[in-house]
Amino acid sequence: MTPSSADGSVPRGRSRRNFAGARPVMDDVARLAGVSKQTVSRVLNDHPSVRPETRETVLTAMRTLGYRPSRSARSLASGRTRMVGVISFDAARYGPAAILTAINTAAQEAGYLLSSIALDTADPDTVVAAVDRLSAEGADGVIAIAPQLWVGKALADTRLDTPLVVLENGFDADTQQVTGDSRTGARKATEHLLGLGHRTVWHIAGPTGWTSADHRLGSWQATLEAAGAEVPAPLIGDWSADSGYELGRELARRVDVTAVFASNDQMALGVLHAMHEAGRSVPGEVSVVGYDDIPEAAHFLPPLTTVRTDFAEIGTRSLRLLLDRLDGPAEPTAVDSLVPVDLVVRRSSGPASAPV
Repeated sequence: MTPSSADGSVPRGRSRRNFAGARPVMDDVARLAGVSKQTVSRVLNDHPSVRPETRETVLTAMRTLGYRPSRSARSLASGRTRMVGVISFDAARYGPAAILTAINTAAQEAGYLLSSIALDTADPDTVVAAVDRLSAEGADGVIAIAPQLWVGKALADTRLDTPLVVLENGFDADTQQVTGDSRTGARKATEHLLGLGHRTVWHIAGPTGWTSADHRLGSWQATLEAAGAEVPAPLIGDWSADSGYELGRELARRVDVTAVFASNDQMALGVLHAMHEAGRSVPGEVSVVGYDDIPEAAHFLPPLTTVRTDFAEIGTRSLRLLLDRLDGPAEPTAVDSLVPVDLVVRRSSGPASAPV
């Protein structure tokens, strides 16, 4: 009989697993199933060497005992912590927030915890330090939502021991990346407006050095050139509705402006405000197209024509790519995964008005 104190409690240092009501452990499962502890461990980690009938016997024993494997038990068995680190910037914006939510959902479904770091600055040294911190915390791998080109370069130039997937970057390096197809999206937006009879399309770009902004600007310009249309000087915003409004006021004063493509929906919202304030009807006098298809875009006045980015797919695909990396070769080949985009036509774009 196991000794106990006068009040019936278990002395310190003694296990409670042999007492009635104690939480079952892996040894109990192995004993009931008539298998080794190693076999139980293999079942927990979905090892392919376990026969189906043995797997079912072990799972039945787990259900009978009410066994719930601890994360530490899984880690010891697999050599992994089953934790994924995520680094994000500008997390308050819809795109990064939606990607982070999708990564978290996919990680939970795969049995992984998420440890995230939201950075206020995209300074390369800060980014590399964040990767090192997540690695020190035991992250099996890291996903970096890194929309600025210089961040991608810093990560590519740093030898990291932790498996890494980079999102929304596009820096040309031997890294594994997932990004929305901004070039195709900008081409579709520009072709849509040209197809409505507009002689050219003005562009409000995102900040210089942001991959998505640079790709959209370059594709807009190339599409106009291919169509033989005039290429106006682009205006540079900062992704905010305020910047779209200020730049939209400049465009509203020009009677030759009949079509505007903004690099995100928030800036497009600012343009709509500026046009309304100036008495320029949309789409009667000026057509406006945005990018991203944020949830509110369908409720703008008028509802916004925009390019839909599947942020959920970007997040889910990045987690899948990282887990494949963990299960794959130590030196994986570079992967640049482009997530398709779609043009969503609403009421903010229409045929060019007849010249006065």
